[in-house]
Amino acid sequence: MPGRIGRLFENESAPPTRVIRPRVGWGQIDLSALWRYRELVWFLTWRDIQLRYRQTLLGVTWAILQPIATMAVFSLFFGRLGRIPSDGLPYPIFAFCALLPWHLFAYALAESSNSLVANQNLVTKIYFPRLVIPLASVLSGVMDFAVSFLVLLVLMFYYGIRLSAASLLVLPLLLLAIVTALGVGLWLSALNVRYRDVRYTIPFLTQFWLFSTPVAYSSSLVPQNWRPLLGLNPMAGVVEGFRWALLSAGEPPRTLMVSVPVAILLFYTGLRYFDRMERSFADIV
Repeated sequence: MPGRIGRLFENESAPPTRVIRPRVGWGQIDLSALWRYRELVWFLTWRDIQLRYRQTLLGVTWAILQPIATMAVFSLFFGRLGRIPSDGLPYPIFAFCALLPWHLFAYALAESSNSLVANQNLVTKIYFPRLVIPLASVLSGVMDFAVSFLVLLVLMFYYGIRLSAASLLVLPLLLLAIVTALGVGLWLSALNVRYRDVRYTIPFLTQFWLFSTPVAYSSSLVPQNWRPLLGLNPMAGVVEGFRWALLSAGEPPRTLMVSVPVAILLFYTGLRYFDRMERSFADIV
């Protein structure tokens, strides 16, 4: 009896243990872990925002200057000199409306692709879902988008363009841009851990993607037979959707019928590949 009582007290005083076992094969993607680690997502997102503007002269004003400067260049060379059609809209606001989601996408793609390598100290020392890191990198760009969106509202007021009920579709279109950036970013971040020269291809990829997206020009310039192929670029659907929802430019973009499935496919395959490679990140990075 004393020995049995002693074993009971010994079991009660023993600290709880948690066994972490790797998943076999592709396994099941545990997205619920993101909710359990939501505070870490918020912390890393806010940290990335602070690091971006720490010890800067203009601070968050850079979020306004970048799209405005790009709009000015596009307006001069494409609008005034090139006389690119702008669907009956003033070219500056035509370009600025497209640059908002594009700059969010470009920033999110660049940051998420290099996020694992940049946070290798965290990856190699503690356990947490590695998906948290590229997700936080993507979300940190939303604040810049929000600041620039206020500038767009001022430009719309200046040009006498009013918001309509279709403006509510900006939120799902914004989500589509984030899903696209995160999907491609998951692919590139996992590849960048193993092949460090991947990061050198990102500026070229972003530049090529910009000119294949109707940011500086209207999709009406693309022949009707080729427009479904334009929808294979998810950002084409996002940009056209923004112009239609906010500026009432043209008809509802049919490219979204192709862009949405392609964006979902990019996100799903990127998530599966990231999940497969996650177990080796700490050993390689």
